[in-house]
Amino acid sequence: MFSPLVKWLLVALFVVRTNANSRHVPFTTRQQVNASSIDSCPGYAAINIRTTRSSLTADLSLAGTPCNVFGQDVETLALSVVYEDISRIHVKITDKNNVRYEVPEAVLPRPSSKNVSRTSADINFDFIASPFSFSITRMSNGDVLFDTKGFPLIFEPQYLRVKTALPKNANLYGLGEHTDPFRLPLENYTRTLWSRDAFGVPSGTNLYGNHPIYFEHRATGTHGVFLLNSNGMDIKINNTESSAETTLEYNVIGGVLDFYFLSGSTSSPIEVAKQYSAIVGTPAEVPYWSLGFHQCRFNYTDYVAVSQVITNYSAAMIPLETMWTDIDYMDRRRTFTNDPDYFPTPKLREIVDYLHSHQQRYIMMVDPAVAFIQDQGYPTFDRGIAADIYLKNPNGTIYKGLVWPGVTAFPDWYNPSTEGFWTGEFQRFFDPKTGFDIDGVWLDMNEPSSFCSFPCDDPEGQARAQALPPPRLTQPPPPNTRFFRTHPNYDKTAYTNVLHSDGNLMYNTHNLFGTMMSAHTRTAMESRRPGLRPFLIVRSTFAGVGTKAGKWLGDNMSLFQHYRFSIAGQLGMASIYQVPMVGSDVCGYAGDTTELLCARWMMLGAFSPFYRNHNSDTSIPQEAYRFPLVAQASRNVISMRYRLLDYLYTAFHQASVDGTPVLNPLWFLYPSDPHTWSIDLQFFFGNAILVSPVTEDNSTSVDIYLPKDTYYDFVSLAPVQGQGRNISLTNVNFTTIPVHIRSGVVLPLRVESAMTTTQLRDNDYELIIAPNSGGTASGSLYIDDGVSLVQTAVTQAEFTFARSTLTVSGHFGFRTSNKFARARFLNMPKPRGAVLNGRSISGEDISYDPGNKVLTVDLGLPVSGGFELKLK
Repeated sequence: MFSPLVKWLLVALFVVRTNANSRHVPFTTRQQVNASSIDSCPGYAAINIRTTRSSLTADLSLAGTPCNVFGQDVETLALSVVYEDISRIHVKITDKNNVRYEVPEAVLPRPSSKNVSRTSADINFDFIASPFSFSITRMSNGDVLFDTKGFPLIFEPQYLRVKTALPKNANLYGLGEHTDPFRLPLENYTRTLWSRDAFGVPSGTNLYGNHPIYFEHRATGTHGVFLLNSNGMDIKINNTESSAETTLEYNVIGGVLDFYFLSGSTSSPIEVAKQYSAIVGTPAEVPYWSLGFHQCRFNYTDYVAVSQVITNYSAAMIPLETMWTDIDYMDRRRTFTNDPDYFPTPKLREIVDYLHSHQQRYIMMVDPAVAFIQDQGYPTFDRGIAADIYLKNPNGTIYKGLVWPGVTAFPDWYNPSTEGFWTGEFQRFFDPKTGFDIDGVWLDMNEPSSFCSFPCDDPEGQARAQALPPPRLTQPPPPNTRFFRTHPNYDKTAYTNVLHSDGNLMYNTHNLFGTMMSAHTRTAMESRRPGLRPFLIVRSTFAGVGTKAGKWLGDNMSLFQHYRFSIAGQLGMASIYQVPMVGSDVCGYAGDTTELLCARWMMLGAFSPFYRNHNSDTSIPQEAYRFPLVAQASRNVISMRYRLLDYLYTAFHQASVDGTPVLNPLWFLYPSDPHTWSIDLQFFFGNAILVSPVTEDNSTSVDIYLPKDTYYDFVSLAPVQGQGRNISLTNVNFTTIPVHIRSGVVLPLRVESAMTTTQLRDNDYELIIAPNSGGTASGSLYIDDGVSLVQTAVTQAEFTFARSTLTVSGHFGFRTSNKFARARFLNMPKPRGAVLNGRSISGEDISYDPGNKVLTVDLGLPVSGGFELKLK
């Protein structure tokens, strides 16, 4: 019944003891249990029930002989139900008489409650008093969304269990991070949430991050269920227990049951995404430049290698916005150091200056683990000792792990002195005048990862055995060298009995380590560059991390299977977990890529919000310029991406306002079409760009699904009518990716691409009007300075097309020299003429392509106000 995670934690980690959790019966003395015996546990009875117009409270009293599955059943629980908004019910169950661990407010601030009347809410909480069970029902149609009837609640010091019945063929999404299908399997399937260093991102296992939220979609609507709990857990989904239903069962090893039920919508799944953002926070706005193309590699051996990559991209005429450096730059892999021979300060500063002078950017990696080297000339560790900010063993000594520099200590993110320590290290090492003026930061190894094998009683010996830090395998470049020429493994982490300064155990906070590192690092970046938007990419995540950082999908493989995995992975982060700045290691991290795979992946990656080529030190180099096909594919697709960049930037801004997804699965936009519910090899980039990549090796064809709607080929702009069935695209060469525009939208594009996003912002706009079957379309464009945390002037333009008239309106506060150069109307008969702001235009200002039915009207209007263009 229990996955390796729960079994392992309950056996190996029950060495953890706290005063509040000291009454449990050790798992090692208990017999194994099965589902039928758990389902016969007594559960609880609701007593002392009190209700108001917007809330319900009760005590839950153990209703019979305790089961004591993995410890003693808690005798009395406290139930709280609050109708926080018309779309949200908050249900919380905890120990009535003992304080239990909960996710700290500092990690995830709780949403405010409007305390609405239950009679006005979209969903309703109902319950049976004995044995206690509860259900959530949609008021508009009576759909039961969550129902624990027949499945007793179990609440023990280190084991919580809640189980619900769902429809037989439930459409479930979320519960990440994973590389399983976007629509989750139903047959005896378990999702484990416990952060780990998951090299190779294997399917069917727990990976780096934890997001205990699921969306369920039905023909009658879409809703969401969020369990705010950071303890390790298994969530088991099974459609084999009954011929009539699927069950979903939470098995959690601590904390409390803190549920948020979201009504979503009966018409638009996007609404449940917005509602979830009201709990975990809307995503942070990103710098405009961060949407450009990024290049990295683990094994740029020295500063010369880094400089050559930069100049090679320029020579190949492939736009490179941001150069990254992995831990190669560090002195013996020690964080906040640089190697004086391989990456000397003057040379590395010269690289940063070169990039900035060419309107490009630079990002460096920072790991959380600090080399345990006291009083030996490593000031970062010594300052941490002085501030007393490291995680501790139960006996009060510093906890030692094993990471790249060898024996390490880990910052305690809950220590009030840690923020000052961490910010100080950033200000010293990344000082623009004396250090390295980075534009963003990359946070790795923050599950936290440790190479020390259990029981890790001799980390120094294991460091020697593993040759950590690893030796350099090349000689450093001569000082005067010229450059700038034209499988689950649960113990590899900090132990769960490690203490924070506030008394909390890593047992409870493990899954929050990466998110807390992100929070402290965001503060540090804001401190060193006041007023500018920080840019952070992190590996380990928890609910709410999108308010602080973006996410890359970890150490994947150079395989077409992982190319396909990346689509579902980014859909999960961007459309469900509210982490829209997401992407995979393009071309694959581990193993050797191939020219065909890398060409396809560079094109697919261009439609990820975060677009970076990165691979490992044991793989062949895979920069886009190294293969002819990859180079051409990259030029082609980066041109497409950059022309779309303001459309994407506008989508990011909207996400920051209300949580509207930056990427969409097909069923978000076509929820009533059952054929879309399982599709995870096509997706919408924003709400208008349908991306349908070739997904098989050495293939030039792909079968794609087009819902019943009108689409337009992105390149030719010719109309394509979807019939609600698959179609085969053939002769898709290795430098092309099928992309279509959904009808009913107005797209703001740049008229042409550029080598950097700074240059791109100087280019004019064109408007693509793609009318639907009713002859209407709409869209928007958001413009600001692209870098400031607080904007003093912005433009928010709105585009509508109806009755053959394009209307541009809105607020035009951002001063720019850009123009609306032209408008292009798709699937349009040739008009007799046009009227712009009351003035007739014709002749050379209007052109028509009869083959593709595209009408082009030259405008030349400044982006400083609205206008009206009427076709005659």
